[in-house]
Amino acid sequence: MSSVIKTTKLNHWYGNVVALNDVTVDIGAGITGILGPNGAGKTSLMRMAVGLMRPAFGEIRVLDVDPWNNPGFNRRIGYCPEHDGFYEWLTGSDFVRWLLRLRGFSAADADRLGREAIDRVALRDAAGRRVGTYSRGMRQRLKLAQAIGHQSELLVLDEPLTGTDPLVRQELIGLIKSFAAEGRHVIVSSHVLHEIEALTQNIVVIHKGRLVAFGDQREIRGLIDRHPHAVSIRTTKSRELAAALAKEPSVREIEFRDDGLLVKTKEPDVFYGRFSALALEAGCDVQELTSPDDNLEAVFRYLTES
Repeated sequence: MSSVIKTTKLNHWYGNVVALNDVTVDIGAGITGILGPNGAGKTSLMRMAVGLMRPAFGEIRVLDVDPWNNPGFNRRIGYCPEHDGFYEWLTGSDFVRWLLRLRGFSAADADRLGREAIDRVALRDAAGRRVGTYSRGMRQRLKLAQAIGHQSELLVLDEPLTGTDPLVRQELIGLIKSFAAEGRHVIVSSHVLHEIEALTQNIVVIHKGRLVAFGDQREIRGLIDRHPHAVSIRTTKSRELAAALAKEPSVREIEFRDDGLLVKTKEPDVFYGRFSALALEAGCDVQELTSPDDNLEAVFRYLTES
């Protein structure tokens, strides 16, 4: 199997609202992040991937099969939806166990697998409590438990970190990474950029229903050469360094700051390759050289500019 999820000219709309517009993408093994703002089309793509929604036009294949109207596919995939859908009066363990029974497991197997899943997400101490008493973080853990309980090949996690505090978020990130380390495929969506950055370098960027970019962070970075790359330089000799940099063809703009310079270039590799020599020639001391654009936040902002 070369593709985990493969779409061809995938389209979907709700009345006059376009959810997905001609999306063609081939997602491979490991963890892949689906990145985009709220309303970008992430959830629509994921609901099609798990067989809950049929494309209006185009094709989607998941684990080499069509997920729509395919009951046998259910055991191969685990889905953690963005929004809660609990029976609040059930205990956590009963919720996971009954979902396993609905998937066709025997009572004994559902009990065993349910306990294993509850333990895996660190909910053992709260397993006997009603779901209605759970905190936001505990509810997110419970959704993960029901997604992994049947030991699926593929996990589709829609905004699994939403509403969690920093400690729980870090724990869940570690948990999601451990699923991939065991050989499972994971598709995880978020509108929070640093969450995807913490999980994976394999990124699908969706904006207004369209596929904007697909690849690892550096490959995506290569798509935005038309946008100036900002470099922050901390130095006590701003004027001398600015004079040297102004002669460099790769430099497009120089801005003076209280502690140095902000330089913009459309050729970052050329700029970094020349910078040390230019600074030495100008006799400038450089305390710090950083780039506010060398992160996924900047990539996302550039790629989704209207």
